[in-house]
Amino acid sequence: MARVSTPLSEKLGLRLPLIVAPMAGGPGGPDLVAACSAAGALGALGFAYTQPDDMKKQAAFVRSKTHQPFSIDLRVSSPSAPIDPAAQRGALDSVAKYYAELDLPAPEPVRIPYAPELDAQITAVQEIRPRVFTTHLGALPKDRVDALRAAGIVVGGTATCIAEAKRLQSLGYDFVIAQGGEAGGHRGTYLREPADALTGTLALARAIVRAVQLPVVAAGGIMDGAGIAAVLALGAQAAQLGTAFIPCPESGAPKIHKDSLLAAREDDTRITEKFSGKPARGLVNRFMREMEPAPQLEYPAQNKLTGPLRQASGKAGNGDFVAMWAGQGVAMSRALPAAQLIEALERETIAALQSGAALVRE
Repeated sequence: MARVSTPLSEKLGLRLPLIVAPMAGGPGGPDLVAACSAAGALGALGFAYTQPDDMKKQAAFVRSKTHQPFSIDLRVSSPSAPIDPAAQRGALDSVAKYYAELDLPAPEPVRIPYAPELDAQITAVQEIRPRVFTTHLGALPKDRVDALRAAGIVVGGTATCIAEAKRLQSLGYDFVIAQGGEAGGHRGTYLREPADALTGTLALARAIVRAVQLPVVAAGGIMDGAGIAAVLALGAQAAQLGTAFIPCPESGAPKIHKDSLLAAREDDTRITEKFSGKPARGLVNRFMREMEPAPQLEYPAQNKLTGPLRQASGKAGNGDFVAMWAGQGVAMSRALPAAQLIEALERETIAALQSGAALVRE
């Protein structure tokens, strides 16, 4: 039987060169990760806001469901600065009416710390020892990377420009995830202004393949096997898909998020900072539109401030205040169990590669 294989997918022990994007905050929970890894892709736990003990519990759950490899991803942005009281008041006032609309208690000031300690999270990763560990919104120092690799963990990182890819290479990373401007959710930019690092996936993947000597994984707007085949033809050794897996029944995304993805058009996404304080692409909704001119806190304080709104809105089946992350390929969304979707992606990739080869004439 035909199969698609690259040096990176063989190294990671995957049936096909497919990574399911780490989607922190619900969509990419352990049920989805276990299902995707068991089906031959690389499932990824996104632990941006997860405390070490819960990290270990979720990893243990995945291992109880499959012996196949999985990944852990952390956001390694700079330590949070103290919040200016005036900025705090402005941000609280801007969301107070929405809290009241959802019958929530008035929003309280965000206090430090409002995210897990990175050092403790990395220690947990070293104890868990996943097959793969990746970083987002920054890079670890070389000694940290070396320690993880010495423990048998393959280390990758997100890059949204050539400079970030070269930084990862200099620090001893094993592979680079080239995240194009089409990507849903948070963009991994950290060496440039986010608005200046929106190169599309195809152009970025090819540029990074040419610029570094590391395997490249292409991410952003890829929804089917033809997209996977396209980035493989550009020299990428795997594709990373996130939005495609949010409608899966194993995904922890709210039903309103899943339904909205399936009904979306190709131009229904926009990049916003209003949910978390960092640029992220999602489906346009009321909160995104009305909050555009409003003050906000820096990441991740803004994420904590809007958390109760997002949770209450999702539970109520109201999409007005849910961060419905989605890439620009959203119109190609389909509702399939994870294993069936991976099987379909594999068939489509093989068919696309074979179709391309048939175009070659002697």
